[in-house]
Amino acid sequence: MSVNHAEPERQPAIAELLADPGRPTFSFEFFPPADEAGMDVLRQTIMDLDHVGPDWLSVTYGASGATRDRTISATKFIKTQTEAQTVGHLTCASQSVDQLLETLGSYADAGVRHILAIRGDMPGGPTVPWVRHPQGLANATELVALIADNFDFGIGVAAFPDAHPENRDPDLDARLLLAKQEAGASFAVTQLFFEADAYFWLVDRARAIGCTLPIVAGIQPVTNLAQINRFAALSGADLPERVTSRLQAVGADPAAVRQVGVEIATELSADLLRGGAPGLQFFTLNRSRATSAILANLRRLGLDRRTPAVASDG
Repeated sequence: MSVNHAEPERQPAIAELLADPGRPTFSFEFFPPADEAGMDVLRQTIMDLDHVGPDWLSVTYGASGATRDRTISATKFIKTQTEAQTVGHLTCASQSVDQLLETLGSYADAGVRHILAIRGDMPGGPTVPWVRHPQGLANATELVALIADNFDFGIGVAAFPDAHPENRDPDLDARLLLAKQEAGASFAVTQLFFEADAYFWLVDRARAIGCTLPIVAGIQPVTNLAQINRFAALSGADLPERVTSRLQAVGADPAAVRQVGVEIATELSADLLRGGAPGLQFFTLNRSRATSAILANLRRLGLDRRTPAVASDG
């Protein structure tokens, strides 16, 4: 394990990093594990991926008490044990304004300078109808405004290359992204997707109505066939046939499925970077091998224009 690395006094804000057209950012998202064994795996994955030089790291947020505590604990681990910027996740699902302010205070006390503010799903998952907490907020825009009014965080928000499954209205998604910018957001990270054109269409829609937020592309490599339906549910759209057919063609060989999944994610990442995406965020599922392999491929293609340490295959 590395020693404690305090952030420099004036480490660039994420919005500043994303404003550099010659240097794409690379960031990694983790989720809070269910138990201490899972936390050990997560800590090791964080340290493995810290060696490839990420610009920021984050841990997803659940509204329930135990999950929330594990999120805060993992976020503090990132803050104290890595060189990367630390982003705290926050959702307004099933929480009062007082609870949200308490969590924001915990992040601030830990030295976190950025928050990813999203509405979030109900405890039963994305298929459960959204219900506002009686003392809570209605949506992510209100959450952004709450943060901006009370703290000095850089604020990130979610964006949807495939239309949000609740309304299936791409133009509404663009308007909501603009509203979040006007409320105080400074960057956006997309939900996972598998077609580069979907990302570029989102950017075009947002720019056409005056939204200038830098939009980081969210990348999820498919490393086993069981993930196909799950990822389709998360993204709100079926995976493209060209993706599923390549994976199913090698479905009898788990190692080959992983390799093809990494190849598909590399191709998508390369198309996005060549098209001008300011950064990529990898949803790691608390494992490092696939993400490390994709970054190594991008480096060989000359598309990772940072100067990180040698990537780990751990």
